[in-house]
Amino acid sequence: MKPRVGIFGLSGCWGEQIVILNCEDQLLDLVGAIEITDFLGASSVNDEESPLDLAFVEGSVGSAREEAALRRIRERAALVVACGSCACFGGVAAMRNGAGRADLLSLVYGPAGARYDAPPHRPLSDVVKVDAMLPGCPMDKEEFLRAVACLLNGDRPQATAYPVCAECKMQDRDCLLISAGLPCVGPVTAAGCGALCPGYNVPCIGCRGLVDEANRHSMKDVLAKSGFTEQEILRRLRTFAAPVLDRLEQEDRA
Repeated sequence: MKPRVGIFGLSGCWGEQIVILNCEDQLLDLVGAIEITDFLGASSVNDEESPLDLAFVEGSVGSAREEAALRRIRERAALVVACGSCACFGGVAAMRNGAGRADLLSLVYGPAGARYDAPPHRPLSDVVKVDAMLPGCPMDKEEFLRAVACLLNGDRPQATAYPVCAECKMQDRDCLLISAGLPCVGPVTAAGCGALCPGYNVPCIGCRGLVDEANRHSMKDVLAKSGFTEQEILRRLRTFAAPVLDRLEQEDRA
């Protein structure tokens, strides 16, 4: 029997689901290898109860309703894969988690904000066990296909262990941080995107999250020497992974 797969979205832009649907050249091979039984983004007819071998989940957890939905997915699925930076790290929606929630809801929705189920956004791993992560905003199509192939082979996809800087070096590109004085955070960001943004002379903004053993303090020093304030640097690093940075900074203080 083919593995039974579900594809789900929480608080996000559905970018990862669009990436999956945009695998035009590989879709026939994909549906030939797996049985997609629950995918609201592609079909209005879904099996919402049966067990799953794999669940791909995008988006952060931004409400009690979504937390309950994620727990149901975890109960159904043998393996859960977080897709995209919102699912992996909290994403853009979690940038202002540290601000007063009531004030933010009031600012956006007025008096009605007090009635909304809208706690701070969290990555999936804050709620359930996550078996693998595919970061990015959105995740990379080729990385998704490789992950499916790994999982079908009984292997867990491995996180990239080197930074975006290494991919720039592999492609013999000038360092935007050094040669152009741009606030590129490639030295502390996990690779896997092929250094796409620096390839267009756009500095990396860290959408794939921190690489393992990232030297954040050295990164701040380097950017500060280029004339950027600590607040500007922190905002840049927090864009996609604020909950992760918050925990690391708490550990630093401890």
